[in-house]
Amino acid sequence: MTVTSDTADNPSAPAAGWNANVPDSDLAAFEDVRPRLFGIAYRMLGSVAEAEDVVQDAWLRWQGTDRRVVRNPAAFLTTTTTRLAINATTSAHTRRETYVGPWLPEPVDTSADPALGAERAEALEMAVLLLLEKLTAPERAAYVLHEAFGYSYREIAEVLDTTEANARQVARRAREHLASERSAPAPPAQQRRLLESFVAAAQVGDLDGLERLLVDDVVVRPDGGGEVHASRVELVGAARTLTFLDNVLRKYWQDSTLRIVEANGGTALLVTSSTGEPQAVVVLDGSDRGIEHVYIQVAPSKMRQFAPAV
Repeated sequence: MTVTSDTADNPSAPAAGWNANVPDSDLAAFEDVRPRLFGIAYRMLGSVAEAEDVVQDAWLRWQGTDRRVVRNPAAFLTTTTTRLAINATTSAHTRRETYVGPWLPEPVDTSADPALGAERAEALEMAVLLLLEKLTAPERAAYVLHEAFGYSYREIAEVLDTTEANARQVARRAREHLASERSAPAPPAQQRRLLESFVAAAQVGDLDGLERLLVDDVVVRPDGGGEVHASRVELVGAARTLTFLDNVLRKYWQDSTLRIVEANGGTALLVTSSTGEPQAVVVLDGSDRGIEHVYIQVAPSKMRQFAPAV
């Protein structure tokens, strides 16, 4: 295995073209806010494709609206996109009930000014995106709008068509639920050190070194989506995790390149084949205790952003 620490030079997917017969000013108003719309939809759905569909639907709504009566295009488009994303969570939840094996959000390359339109990094981490799946759609929306984009409770109330007091309560419930489900995460610098130590130990097969990094009740969550061979259950405990990692490193990644990249606003491990094709994107979730979760994305359809440029 070859190990490097270069940041992946893989730009975010380009903006979709909008071939509609609308005035340039109205097209510009949409394009100005489009990254934010994608950022909201992606955080709520955990899928690039689903988020793009929501943004496309928002564009169709914008195209079919009497824009002369819209005083604040950004507010109109944010409200439209959030409500479309809330509706999309229902169908997404239904699909995930029949998903093959554990589900993980699709990792996104955030190395080159990502098309997520966020002023803050909140609700981008893999662990947080997974926890958002446990919230109701309004709770998810309130959390994303407030924590990731700094919307006031009055603005959130307008988006959710409720009172300001209720919007505040919904957001509070969301924060409390997320806090109760997760240990306090290690700061970014410590997360990177954990990842670097993890890679160094894995490269030489230092199982004792790996074990020292893991908490006793560590959880490995692999996502093959039925596309490739992968465990269809989570693996719990340091012993099972070490056996699993040892098997993967020896059987599947022996001749692979391991590279530390940026994904979802933090560091991740990109595993690529000799031809440069992504084999896995590995994200660690650590606390002061050590590595608590190992998220391993191996579904090819969810690693497109990390594929070599054609």
